[in-house]
Amino acid sequence: MNKLLSPAKSKVLFLGNEAIARGALEAGVSVATGYPGTPSSEVIESLASVAEDRNLYVEWSVNEKVALEVAAAASFAGLRSLCVMKQNGVNVASDFLLHLTASGTRGGLVLVSCEDPGALSSVNEGDSRYFARMLEIPLLEPSDFQEAKDLTKWAFELSETIGNVVMLRSVTRMSHASGNVVCGKLPAKNRKAHFDYDGPVMDSQTGPMISTPVVAKHLLHQQKLKDVKALFEKSPFNRYEGPAKPELLIVTGSACFLYAKEAFEILGIKRRAGILKLATTWPLPSALLKKHLLATDRICIVEEVMPFLEENVKVQAAGMISRMTGKSFFGKLDGTLPSAGELNPDIVADALGKILKVKRKMLPAAYVAEAKKAAALAPPREQTFCAGCPHRASFWNIHNAIALDGRKGFVCGDIGCYSMAALSPATGYHTMPTLHSMGSGTGLASGFARLTQFGLDKPILTVCGDSTFYHAVIPALINAQHNRADITFIVLDNAGTAMTGFQPHPGLAITALKETVPAVDIAAICTAIGAKVALSDPFDLAGTGKILTDYLAEKGSVKVLILRQACALSPEKKGKKQFEVKVDDALCVGEACGCNRLCTRIFRCPGLTWDRTKKKAVVDEVICAGCGVCASICPQNAIVKTQASQAM
Repeated sequence: MNKLLSPAKSKVLFLGNEAIARGALEAGVSVATGYPGTPSSEVIESLASVAEDRNLYVEWSVNEKVALEVAAAASFAGLRSLCVMKQNGVNVASDFLLHLTASGTRGGLVLVSCEDPGALSSVNEGDSRYFARMLEIPLLEPSDFQEAKDLTKWAFELSETIGNVVMLRSVTRMSHASGNVVCGKLPAKNRKAHFDYDGPVMDSQTGPMISTPVVAKHLLHQQKLKDVKALFEKSPFNRYEGPAKPELLIVTGSACFLYAKEAFEILGIKRRAGILKLATTWPLPSALLKKHLLATDRICIVEEVMPFLEENVKVQAAGMISRMTGKSFFGKLDGTLPSAGELNPDIVADALGKILKVKRKMLPAAYVAEAKKAAALAPPREQTFCAGCPHRASFWNIHNAIALDGRKGFVCGDIGCYSMAALSPATGYHTMPTLHSMGSGTGLASGFARLTQFGLDKPILTVCGDSTFYHAVIPALINAQHNRADITFIVLDNAGTAMTGFQPHPGLAITALKETVPAVDIAAICTAIGAKVALSDPFDLAGTGKILTDYLAEKGSVKVLILRQACALSPEKKGKKQFEVKVDDALCVGEACGCNRLCTRIFRCPGLTWDRTKKKAVVDEVICAGCGVCASICPQNAIVKTQASQAM
């Protein structure tokens, strides 16, 4: 049995994202949507695995805005719905979200934002909590795995109480760690959709669901937020641990609560300091906060990433300024805690130790010395494309085509595995100097291409992945075609949303529910808007190189090249080799070749290494994925490929 369907009262080890999914099931969710993005993806994947058992509709949408629109439709029809994304996705969804909070909802609608402090798997560590304040909707933040489940369930009830979206925020250490969760009861599955729209415009239950500028509706929305605040004052998810009058009060929430608790253990300050753990972080429960702020003279706010909680706590304190005399606040704004990056127990312990003038117990010097010795034994590793990654071959071709052209062209990029082409020299061969949001590479390229009248006369190229093409590139590509931008647009089609776990997208004939559906062809879309289109295999260096060279020489139009080759780690390719690859020692002349070790110093596939003893290149048979591309780059033809017996 799928553990997500475990019976009530059973204790189950859940990933944080699985706990969120279980909470949604216990709330009676009917529709779940999202767009893949680490650390959020497992919520949708978990719900998809039980969709048939629980009569759910689960969808990987084309982007986060559409995901929220699909979830909102379910809410308007009286069903409970969940929409899941990472912090960058909230920016994408915000256009519709601004309107949705104005129209209100019916069935409970919970927006889950799984965020990435430290940018462990992101190009930024954006903090989406500010959207909750700007849009005047409740914000909930679980601090452990049981709360992740329980708060998610309660969020649906809260959403229906106020008739609006409720935002639930997780972070990487909550979403991707695991803990025991006691399961609740799963409800019946006999839910029925019904959409009423003939009532008065001010009646959100029977009238049309429209975002209107009516002031009365905004005032009603604000009154509901005041009602939420009253609920938050009594919420069992907020609690205090510590002495009645602590020397130092920690105000915190989310995974930072666990960091603070561990810091207390490290410093031995349980009798001196207390923790006010808040799960309801917007709007703040003023009376509860006031009670604890008045009980101490020193307050430290511990949170990730921005000082959102700190700012709001200080606003509350300013409201009772006459009683705040002599109190000191510590946090990010005064530099007690770092203003960027992920926190951990050691960082928190160091900060609290300085405030309370407590020296933490240090590790034995001998242990530290041995640990340093052990760390020195680990070989240095650089960020690079995987062995057999088609992106390495693609950027090899792109670099060489730009070099042959001689006009110092460049590539505009965006987010994906291919973001590493912005790094050098190990991955991108100095080709991609711009990197922003999904789809922005094509928009930037369109802009650069129109600057010829101002003297910018360089070949402009842009790349995106296949999932990104559907997510955000199509409008920018249409803009480029309509405005006659002279760009070479390259789609790095590796047959799935590879960076986040190979979730399907509209280019594949399958959905999150494993249903067979029509695939939407990238080439057909590009042809339909009038662009010139070619397809190639990036592993075919000669063929791909010729197309790129011809494209760069051709002026005055949008040229599209689709480089199609599945990711080396995809389920259909992982563990299989098309070619057996080896270096012929008799042909490899090493550093005497004159190629300056092109294979290991420049091409730099992890499957190729330099044997310092033999002074020759060698193939690591364990790491090599058998793509055979390296055989095409050796000027001595010393790298030999033969068809593998288990070839696909």
